Amino acid sequence: MSVSRVTVTMAPAFATVAIFVAWAYHQAGYQASQWAPGGLMVLGLLGISVGVLGRKVSDVPPLIRLALGSFAAYTAFSFLSVLWAAAPADAFEGANRTLLYLLVFTLFASWPQRADDAALLLGTWVLAMVALAAYVLLRLDTATAAGLPELMPEGRLSFPSGYFNANAAQWLMAFWPAVLLARSGRVPWAARGLLAGGAVLLAETALLSQSRGSLVAMAVMLVLVFVLLRERTRTFALMVPVALGIGAAAPAVLAVGDHLNRGTVSAVYVHRATAVTLVAAVAVGLLVAIAAVIETRNALSESAVGHIRRGLGLAALATLLTIAVAAVVAVGAPVTRIQHSWESFKDSPPADSTGGSHLANGLESTRYDYYRVALDEFVAHPLIGIGVDNFQQQYLRHRHGTDAPRYPHSIELSTLTYTGLIGALLGAVGLGAALLVGASAVRSTPGADPLASAVAAAALAGFTYWLIHGSVDWFWEIAGLGAPAFALLGLACALAPRAGGDPDAVTLDAQSPAAALSARRSLGIGTLMLLALASAGSLAAQWMR
Repeated sequence: MSVSRVTVTMAPAFATVAIFVAWAYHQAGYQASQWAPGGLMVLGLLGISVGVLGRKVSDVPPLIRLALGSFAAYTAFSFLSVLWAAAPADAFEGANRTLLYLLVFTLFASWPQRADDAALLLGTWVLAMVALAAYVLLRLDTATAAGLPELMPEGRLSFPSGYFNANAAQWLMAFWPAVLLARSGRVPWAARGLLAGGAVLLAETALLSQSRGSLVAMAVMLVLVFVLLRERTRTFALMVPVALGIGAAAPAVLAVGDHLNRGTVSAVYVHRATAVTLVAAVAVGLLVAIAAVIETRNALSESAVGHIRRGLGLAALATLLTIAVAAVVAVGAPVTRIQHSWESFKDSPPADSTGGSHLANGLESTRYDYYRVALDEFVAHPLIGIGVDNFQQQYLRHRHGTDAPRYPHSIELSTLTYTGLIGALLGAVGLGAALLVGASAVRSTPGADPLASAVAAAALAGFTYWLIHGSVDWFWEIAGLGAPAFALLGLACALAPRAGGDPDAVTLDAQSPAAALSARRSLGIGTLMLLALASAGSLAAQWMR
């Protein structure tokens, strides 16, 4: 019996995306009271997928099996760290969060996906985030003078996540998939316009949070996109109007934080920033949609298309040279600049940061001290670490300042500090295997669907942004960021070329009772049920704490 993949495979994925969007509005799903019940829902959706579709381990590609096995082993080791953690309850919470990420990745990576279904899924999440960003801007625009400081303390947007940097990250994680989907000629012209305009809206909403880490991560992402992805001319052609739209609205957006009144934002600047952002987004969306219509209808001759491509190539080269020259001029003497930046990074931020834009404060932060303690703890416990989410206790003992962070503010340092070399090795193997599978989906091979390559690239870009920005922040501990990131990674894996036929339909084969009750099958089913019950019990216990 053949059934539609959209109704069987995609329904649980769409339901999970709805959970992600709900978390994005509610403090990025940071509280365990939010992500633990969500984890139970994901577990249930995964169970439905396994029950309806079935999945032999041998049918899963070897590298995905390696990724799943490594992530599962890392999750188990995280739970094991409860035994030696100074604060077992914190370690248990952190291990359950890791279990959530494992469940999400398993749900998205285990079954192959058609390119158009995956594009619909990814586009739905991106546009839902665009709609949420538009709502946030309108909420700011209609807020009272008394309500604005709550939404934008110190002139920086913290609503709805409650944390400035996480606020910027959740918009920019969707920005890159929006851009890379909008550049694809296989996406309908109207959707390309919506995605391009949405990218402008997402970028400006992120800029309101004035996250310095996001600027660095965006610069790194820009380099990676042009270095690693093909069709650079198409990427440049799409990035030009998007960049112009962002640049046109950025002064009004930055003015919100630059013109504070006794540390409080002024409604007039918020209104101006909102209006300019919406106008820029609509203008870019219309421009890209019109260009997409022209391209779709083949309104230009091959000669004209060739001239346009050569012109765009020259423009891209000129832009690259201009940026390189500007960077050299801005940096000045490289050695001196690096030394100054390092000294700035080691300094604490100024006590009074309400006098202007947070982006003008340089690299001053307290992260240097966090990293110092995290590395010291890793050196002291190199093999098994100090236990998941047990950083705060050690930091309070060895700190040089007055901060009391719960986490080291780095995904890599958290992994090393919490689980030592064993956990770091398991995580690195799982991540490396998943990225290799995702990269194979991005590479266009003869006969492959170009849309699959575009969607895989877009999904990997969203995950990569999270990983880069999370290298200098505590995004692993925010489920509303980590879970969508692992879903994006899993979606890219699901698009990788696989042997065994076209995944257009799922065939449910009736088996004889003897085959269904074979010893091996019964053992596998029993093991899965035990793992599912253990996972459900763990997440439920976390929720009820």
